[in-house]
Amino acid sequence: MLDERKTAILRAIVHEYIATAQPVGSTHIANAPGVGVSSATVRNEMAVLEQEGYLVQPHTSAGRIPTDKGYRLFVDTLTTPGQLDTSATQRVREFFDATHGRLEEMLHQTSHLLAQLTHHASLVVGPAHDRAVVRSVQVVGLSARVAVVVAVLSNGSVENETIDLPDDTSELRLAAVTSHLQRALIGRAVEAADLPSSGDAEVDSVCGIAQRALLGAGQREPVFVGGTAVVAQAFDAVDTVRTVLQTLEQQYVVVSLVRDVINRGLSVAIGAEHGVEPLAACSVVVAPVVVDGEHVGTVGVLGPTRMNYPQALATVEVVSERLGRHLGEGAG
Repeated sequence: MLDERKTAILRAIVHEYIATAQPVGSTHIANAPGVGVSSATVRNEMAVLEQEGYLVQPHTSAGRIPTDKGYRLFVDTLTTPGQLDTSATQRVREFFDATHGRLEEMLHQTSHLLAQLTHHASLVVGPAHDRAVVRSVQVVGLSARVAVVVAVLSNGSVENETIDLPDDTSELRLAAVTSHLQRALIGRAVEAADLPSSGDAEVDSVCGIAQRALLGAGQREPVFVGGTAVVAQAFDAVDTVRTVLQTLEQQYVVVSLVRDVINRGLSVAIGAEHGVEPLAACSVVVAPVVVDGEHVGTVGVLGPTRMNYPQALATVEVVSERLGRHLGEGAG
């Protein structure tokens, strides 16, 4: 464990590097708040911090920059969490006060809000739909052998699932399918509803196909990534930008990433800590979305390891709390 002076020097270096993106020299740190020692002393302490893996010197005779280990100590020793400024807090409040309508659209807009506030790529994983109650359901024929089942759920989401029909199916029979599904599903969660027999084997067959399609859709967690344009400005290396963007396009990677970080009890995963090799140059700051004590989703931001951790933590915390409250009110 570092002593108080080394920790203060490391903290000052991280603050300065976050602000400038330039290697930090000893003279500047000697004058930083909370340090109060000579440049020579700072140089000696920086050399020790480098030996112990908290700093690295990118070029000879240049200043130092933090390593992932250095950022980790910085995050773990934050004396106070960051505070979201008044205007940003007001913006979050107004956003959720004015947000209504479909769940997917609201989560999509939330991802944009988070990206705008932090200037990082944002990650929003919404609740799976499998516990939502069906408000309406309809099966519409697209051709003699293909139809789409459309269900509106109590959480505001709309499921559209294309299904293959077992035989040429008339509009009249699809109308019977819709009527039977409405009687069986409306007011119930899809997975909790038992489909009784309609007395028509073909209708029962299509109803079963439609319910299974909705069940499969309900188990998927909606994922929204916002602010990918800022990723291009966050990294110097074009290859890094390309790799990060390609990885963010893979929704299952995003879901696995945030779930793993949350499950490990972390709010910040720095560099290689999160285990997703293509994102090794990135840090992830996440917070669970909680409704009635249950973890129903996750919000987070992804940016370079040189991100402003106090500000990112404060923003993610406020947005996750407001999103959870909004979802809770919608379900009530």
